[in-house]
Amino acid sequence: MNSMYFTEEHEAFRASFKDFLQKEVVPHINKWEKDGKIERFIWKKFGEMGYFGLSTPEEFGGLDLDLFYTIVFLEEMQKINSGGFAAAMWAHEYLAMTHLNKEGNQFQKNKYLAPSVTGEMIGCLCITEPSGGSDVAGMLSTAVKKGDTYILNGSKTFITNGVYSDYLIVSAKTDTTDKYNGISIFIVDRNSKGLSATKLDKLGWKASDTGEIAFDNVEIPAENLLGEEGKGFGYIMQHFALERLLMGVNAHARAEFALDYALDYMKERVSFGKSLDKFQALRHKIAEMASKIDMCKEYNYSITHRLERGFYVVKEASMSKLFSTKMADEVIYDALQMLGGYGYMEEYPMARLLRDSRLGPIGGGTSEILKEIIAKMVIDKKEYKPVT
Repeated sequence: MNSMYFTEEHEAFRASFKDFLQKEVVPHINKWEKDGKIERFIWKKFGEMGYFGLSTPEEFGGLDLDLFYTIVFLEEMQKINSGGFAAAMWAHEYLAMTHLNKEGNQFQKNKYLAPSVTGEMIGCLCITEPSGGSDVAGMLSTAVKKGDTYILNGSKTFITNGVYSDYLIVSAKTDTTDKYNGISIFIVDRNSKGLSATKLDKLGWKASDTGEIAFDNVEIPAENLLGEEGKGFGYIMQHFALERLLMGVNAHARAEFALDYALDYMKERVSFGKSLDKFQALRHKIAEMASKIDMCKEYNYSITHRLERGFYVVKEASMSKLFSTKMADEVIYDALQMLGGYGYMEEYPMARLLRDSRLGPIGGGTSEILKEIIAKMVIDKKEYKPVT
């Protein structure tokens, strides 16, 4: 890859990870898509190879690598045609584990982060509620302090890894009188009494377990409070930038996979005496698709570069997710069309890819919410600042 952002070491990692996915993951994908469950052995293999520790300090078993290793990790997982499998992996490492990495104390990191790196424990992040998603400050779940415990009540929904994970990173109101400074975050063990999960049936992302979770007087040890009480809203907002960038990267990667597959098909498919890639109308459509992908990809790399250097990229990451996910849906739709009737067949990758991609403009903040966030920054000159 001719890029100013990736070194020879990044590309060696890409080649190695791509080989690992083809050998260890791809043979099982169709089974996991059908079963709606990813077998535990692959989590441990990811852990053994260090793939869950890319951004974790060496002290806790990680590799502490730069963010472009994460980009490689995300891009290659989008090219094995299972958005659900990819989501389960990155939701564990970059949603649940991010909070442990950033807000966890030594005790919490030893107990939850280290085994998360090895794949022995799986985590999920629980923010969205049935009553609302992007309106984090409007959450209804509560955690009331009682002695050396907190009593958690409420529910969460659309949680990736929400059924089969071992621990949950859960946000709840510890002060219902303060909209923004009354939210805290906790680590909740799966086997906690009063915790129940229901698996949701989805349009796509079939391999991942997406759950609705109920908390009925769940006791949480006070030592499982992440960071400071009342700082949860800031922690969540701070990490949204990374989550939205990840989803932007996922989008350009799956669009690139769709385009490459369509091109290979068009070279082989003959109609009226010539291959499809020789028809001008189709060639020009491909040119548009490739241009859209490249524009989003380069923008996403530039945001990663800035985030790696400590810039607070809320606006840029929001723009990335807004445009990249829209672009991916458009490119994949057109790529499916290039295959004609075969694009509509489950035997080919486009049908699943189209379904999986549709979550892009919804999860992690809908496009409508992102437009309002961007408008506030551009029009109203609102500034978002990191938690101090």
